[in-house]
Amino acid sequence: MGIYLNPNNENFKATLSREIYVDKTMMISVINRFMETDNKYICISRPRRFGKTIAGNMLSAYFSKGCDSRELFSPYRIASDSSFESNLNRLNVIQIDMNSEYRIERQKEELLNNLTDRILAEMKAEFPTVAINEKGSIAQAIIDIYAALGEQFVIIIDEYDVLVRENVPSSLFTQYLDFLNGLFKSNTVRPAIALAYLTGILPVVRDRIQSKLNNFREYTILDAGKLAPYIGFTADEVQELCKKYDVDYEECRRWYDGYKQRGLEIYNPESVVMCIENESFESYWSKTSTYAVISERIQQNFAGTKDDVIKMLAGESVDVNVTMFMNTMTDFCSKDDVFTYLLHLGYLSYDKTEKTCSIPNKEVQIEWTSAVSVMNDYSVTNKIIQGSKELLAETLRLNSDAVAKSLDESHIHVTSNRSYNNEDALQSAIYLSFIYALNKYTIIKEMTTGKGFADVVFIPFVANIPAMIIELKRNGSTESALNQIREKKYFSSLEGYSGNLLFVGVNYDEETKTHECQIEQFVKE
Repeated sequence: MGIYLNPNNENFKATLSREIYVDKTMMISVINRFMETDNKYICISRPRRFGKTIAGNMLSAYFSKGCDSRELFSPYRIASDSSFESNLNRLNVIQIDMNSEYRIERQKEELLNNLTDRILAEMKAEFPTVAINEKGSIAQAIIDIYAALGEQFVIIIDEYDVLVRENVPSSLFTQYLDFLNGLFKSNTVRPAIALAYLTGILPVVRDRIQSKLNNFREYTILDAGKLAPYIGFTADEVQELCKKYDVDYEECRRWYDGYKQRGLEIYNPESVVMCIENESFESYWSKTSTYAVISERIQQNFAGTKDDVIKMLAGESVDVNVTMFMNTMTDFCSKDDVFTYLLHLGYLSYDKTEKTCSIPNKEVQIEWTSAVSVMNDYSVTNKIIQGSKELLAETLRLNSDAVAKSLDESHIHVTSNRSYNNEDALQSAIYLSFIYALNKYTIIKEMTTGKGFADVVFIPFVANIPAMIIELKRNGSTESALNQIREKKYFSSLEGYSGNLLFVGVNYDEETKTHECQIEQFVKE
């Protein structure tokens, strides 16, 4: 048993000792099936705090010959799976945390040489009958051990992309390419590798590393395939936690949901756990990341970036092409590259079916709002956002002039000249003006109610504030908007709010590009 070679199961044991642990052990069954079909080169990329390291420690505890993990796994679902016995503590594991290695290494240029020396020393101690060259490579030592003893290896590298994300000298990066190439591309070493499991924030870099890692199958935040349920919490898992710890599930969903994977709603796991432990809904994102990541990228202001950012701030989804990004920290050529990068970091969520991105939840919305607040290019947008709290208060006071004035301003910032007069633009203006209302309302567009579809419905999830129905008209009148609400009985599904329900009629004049508003309180007859 060593630090790198055949480690013990203490890291995973520590995870299991936490008060809150969600059983993800069936991931082992999926990995075992992958290995049987020769899908044994796997790269998993996710944002920080999504459980990549925990999954790696779990796999190490399961495969490693350096420990006996049978009792450790016995209370969990994998213990009843038919594949459980197949690889339980039967393989040699080499586990490397590249981020830790990089941080603790004082002489960065010697990082890979020193790491190699330490791993080779452990291999010599573990396999004394094999002539291992102390000055050789890890790959050659694996080949020698396999040739002499038939022993296979599982290689787990956490944060494999740290040398991609950091501004390292080109000489060190070249060494890293050689290191990866030796481990994963040689036909000689391939039979000795039972599984290679890499994790990172970014997928495989296309320009410089791809030729070294093109035999890896990627499971990303854009498409996690069969591994979708195992990195991050699913909606069912969060519901169960909320029930167990008496937490408001709907509020938890508003704060931490929003990442879609293969029909699943995926939550940020660390934020959910911290919310439960601290008994407080707040943004835990800023504890490990910073909004500067957003501002650094969107201030590049490639064509269309600002327009799309404002639309997303207003609750909209925007088109994104995720196929062109080179998965580096430097090769940004378009807004699509910027948005794809932010998808991988978790600041946006991706709808694969629609090929769109959006801001996933309230926690991340706070980061976006903070980023925009310090950028001159978004100063007017930030003013609208900051004024949104007061606008909501004025709306509840039936101040229709305040609503009309806010919509005049926000409408300018959510549309281009070509789309200025379409209905989507009007709805986006509503969203941007009332962005603060997300703290108190679930906002639904085109809600089926009564005899048709209400344009925008605000359903409160806090007490003692009214629900609202907003109907939009173009080149009509506010009275006709209110009449439509009444005649089509849009309020029928909101009967519980009668006496505490506002009708908001908005008319937009295409010629003057101004809005009118009329607000009335609905009282059931």
